[in-house]
Amino acid sequence: MTNEVAIQTFKDYLTIEKNYAQPTVTAYVSDIISFLEFIQKEGFADELLSVTRERIFGHFLNHLSNESYKNKSITRKISALKAFYKFHHKMQHIDTNPVLKLKSPKVEKRLPKVVSQKEIELIYQTIDTSTPLGLRNYLIFDLLYSTGLRASELCSLQLSDIELSNQRILIHGKGSKDRYVIIHETLKDTFRTYLTYTRPILLAKGDTLENKDVFINYKGTTLTPRGLRVILNTLFDHAGELIHVSPHMLRHSFASTLLNHGADLRVVQELLGHEHLKTTQVYTHLTTEKIRQSYKESHPRATKK
Repeated sequence: MTNEVAIQTFKDYLTIEKNYAQPTVTAYVSDIISFLEFIQKEGFADELLSVTRERIFGHFLNHLSNESYKNKSITRKISALKAFYKFHHKMQHIDTNPVLKLKSPKVEKRLPKVVSQKEIELIYQTIDTSTPLGLRNYLIFDLLYSTGLRASELCSLQLSDIELSNQRILIHGKGSKDRYVIIHETLKDTFRTYLTYTRPILLAKGDTLENKDVFINYKGTTLTPRGLRVILNTLFDHAGELIHVSPHMLRHSFASTLLNHGADLRVVQELLGHEHLKTTQVYTHLTTEKIRQSYKESHPRATKK
């Protein structure tokens, strides 16, 4: 099998079967290509599927370290290689999986970045909902903060996914895993106004009225994750907050807010669409930090200098 076919079939697998977000697929393919360039340049092999010696991957990791790649980037490349060779081994394109024993370097765990409650409230107060784009932006912000959706999940929402009568939305998440998220009463009302009055106005600016995507951009076409990021940064700029925010920061804020107000960890796991509870547990560190800070500020022995 040629390198082109091996990479393309892997890309199709990630996109169609695993339902990975496009940025993730692009990153994984890029990592595989960089490994291919390395083995060809060093004369280890010409074809990806002909690599059988484990030590070649060790040479690759040393190369990455010498090129001053951070451990986080190296870990992602290892994940890409493991997924690539696991897939081709499963498909019986290779006899053995050469990366089974490959280990990732230790990565320093960082607490997720969140948006403060003060900043959240400020955004709600400063969005002008009297215009079609303003109301759409308000809905987007409220939806991200109130449900913890990923950018790709929000942008791929279809009209058929919205169940206003049941106050819930069907989300098509990572790995082809569907879940429902709950929307509160105010969000339901904003949604109804948007779908009834605002969305048709935005859609009329495009070339077709047949678009079934929920969120429409200023050109009358489907909103993209990149466009979503621009919207969020514009909202914070208009509010006078000099920070760049991402949809994932609002996802983190959603999770930490629920836990800070007593939500069960497994409920948060379900709402976020995490496959493993361990992924959700990172947010418990945020609540621990809040408890620690509150203790330091409140206990007389802790505040004593």
